[in-house]
Amino acid sequence: MNLLNATTRYYLMLALLLFVGGSLGLYYGINWALRTEIEEQLADRRRELLAKAQANELPPVSQLAILLDISRRPRPLGFRDTMLLDRTENEMVPHRQLTFPLTVRGEGPVWVTLRKSLVEAEDLLGVVLAVMLSILALLLGGMVVLNRWLSARLWAPFRHTLAALRQYDLQQHQPLALPAPPVAEFAELNQALNGFSQRLVADYQSLREFTANAAHETQTPLAIMQAQLEQLLQVPALAEDPAAAPLVADLYGATLRLSRLHQALSLLSKIENRQFAEAQPVRLDQLLEERVAQLEPLFEARELRYGLDISNGPVVVQMHPGLADSLLQNLLQNAVKHNVRGGELAVSLSQTELKVTNTGPAVEGDPARFFERFRKHNAASESPGLGLSIVQQICGYYGFGVDYSVGKEGTRHTLRVVLKPPAGVPAKKSSANHVAQG
Repeated sequence: MNLLNATTRYYLMLALLLFVGGSLGLYYGINWALRTEIEEQLADRRRELLAKAQANELPPVSQLAILLDISRRPRPLGFRDTMLLDRTENEMVPHRQLTFPLTVRGEGPVWVTLRKSLVEAEDLLGVVLAVMLSILALLLGGMVVLNRWLSARLWAPFRHTLAALRQYDLQQHQPLALPAPPVAEFAELNQALNGFSQRLVADYQSLREFTANAAHETQTPLAIMQAQLEQLLQVPALAEDPAAAPLVADLYGATLRLSRLHQALSLLSKIENRQFAEAQPVRLDQLLEERVAQLEPLFEARELRYGLDISNGPVVVQMHPGLADSLLQNLLQNAVKHNVRGGELAVSLSQTELKVTNTGPAVEGDPARFFERFRKHNAASESPGLGLSIVQQICGYYGFGVDYSVGKEGTRHTLRVVLKPPAGVPAKKSSANHVAQG
């Protein structure tokens, strides 16, 4: 329910309550006024008869009985409501009656009942009620029509602002240029959003420049250190010094790890800043076959039994080629690094998903923690612990689902990337769970 409909709903409820209360008050007020008028007319008629009786101007009771309802037996005195048959309409009609005693000279007291029909009063009340209900219907209908008109006209600038926000892309490096509508509140909102987008573009540009500069300025010293350490390891005098050689080798290994960490963090930063805008068709099956072929010596060195299933035909995805290569590389290297010697590795690719299954050490707890940065299966591992984080970021960048499941005994690990969800099924977000696998 939008804001205008919500406020109109309360206005309608208030108008309905006030109108119903006012209509009931008007109905009972008119009814009371009409009854009072009828009672006054009956009372005037009674005073007239009593005055004639005192002046001895009344005819005999036998003649009065023709015009009035007269009884020589006592009757209840005062005003009362009664129903009488209308012989013309052949239906019962409500009346208001007044009974009082009257003394006719020479004939003693009699009880006279005067009556007046209430049909005219009820007809008037019916007309009033119909008019009030008609006004209520017109009021409620008018408010609904006015609500739709306001929603289409006055709220049009707000809808334009929402559409501009939904279509806004920070990668275009352009701030919002929202107009100033006539409504002051919407004009203030657009002005605030324009200023916010300008600051956002400036901060984003600064972040991109900082990331690029930091990557460049740190990569160069690392490359120099790595090259110099490689030359130092080849110096013959170093081999003659058993104390210095291990230290230089450890320093060279630390430099390599630092270089890999730098590359991984730079890649994550570029993905998060959405700096890979040029997507193009990529034959994922061919790329996967090339990556598996490159890793075959590593499979043989670790005595891994591996299988590749790409028999479902060409698989084409819209991705940046570098990110597609990084996705496959991190998935395969993760399956090799965390496998056991003599273990198994199975890779299958279809039109809808990429699945990598491997044996490995038993894992307890929630596997989702391995999507976190610097989270490792083995804390002593030289891996920076960013492989699955990169996989998750790439999948999120292109709207792929990624799922990490662990077998019943915790020794069979499966990473599944959902490329295209089945018809009618939304893509999964990054998740992890324990399932029973054979």
